Amino acid sequence: MATRKKRAPAGVAAVDRALAIVQAIASQPDPWSLAKLSVATKLYKSTILRLLGSLENARYVTRLSDGNYTLGPAVFRLGLAYEHAHPLREIVLPVLESLVKNGTESASLHIRHNATSRICIVRVDSNHSTLDRIQAGDILPLDRGAAGRLLAAFDGEESSGARELREGCFALSVGERDPACAGAASPVFGPDGAIKGVLSLSGPRERFTPATVTRMRDLLLAAATAVTQTLGGKFPEVPKNYDLPGKLLDIQPARKSRKSGAA
Repeated sequence: MATRKKRAPAGVAAVDRALAIVQAIASQPDPWSLAKLSVATKLYKSTILRLLGSLENARYVTRLSDGNYTLGPAVFRLGLAYEHAHPLREIVLPVLESLVKNGTESASLHIRHNATSRICIVRVDSNHSTLDRIQAGDILPLDRGAAGRLLAAFDGEESSGARELREGCFALSVGERDPACAGAASPVFGPDGAIKGVLSLSGPRERFTPATVTRMRDLLLAAATAVTQTLGGKFPEVPKNYDLPGKLLDIQPARKSRKSGAA
């Protein structure tokens, strides 16, 4: 298992600003006004207008008849190109569907987004009546949640418990992002031994009993091993036994709702 070295930040200010505009527009489906973009990006309107001109010419942004802005078709082409170049989503989707069919919680694939966050790129909702609230495209923190902590640990960050996470290839989070939710995760690796992403199961905290967590761990490790082998990698040997954290044993039923926050 290889860990990545941290790279010093570098870039061009104008490009960073243009990308900030695209990222803001992509963060929600509704069109954006110039004023709203200025607030979100903390850029002057005059600066945004100049950059929008270039983004419109390249078709990354489209100006609507009412003067608001939305993503342009070039973004769609980039998405398709990414999927062709990185077939991880295509490989993982049937694995996640199989996990859900086996009665687990909602299944997701997360990859690192930047120095402090991760992004969910595939999501399959469970068949339970109550779900945690997360969708493909959502950006979540690295320092909270089972998937985030695993990504950080295998990317070389030495946070508390990182060594244990790397040795066990499994993480459990209970109420880290939302007190009513929990999650479990296991990493997948490429042929170079570097982490490619994390498979995650998440849902309402009350369903994460000792018995279900033990079962989810076995299913996740088997699924992560299968994906790793398909990618040409080798999944490491992990301890057979897993000590459940005390906080899991003390779970109290939470109020049920159709959807709650993600773990």
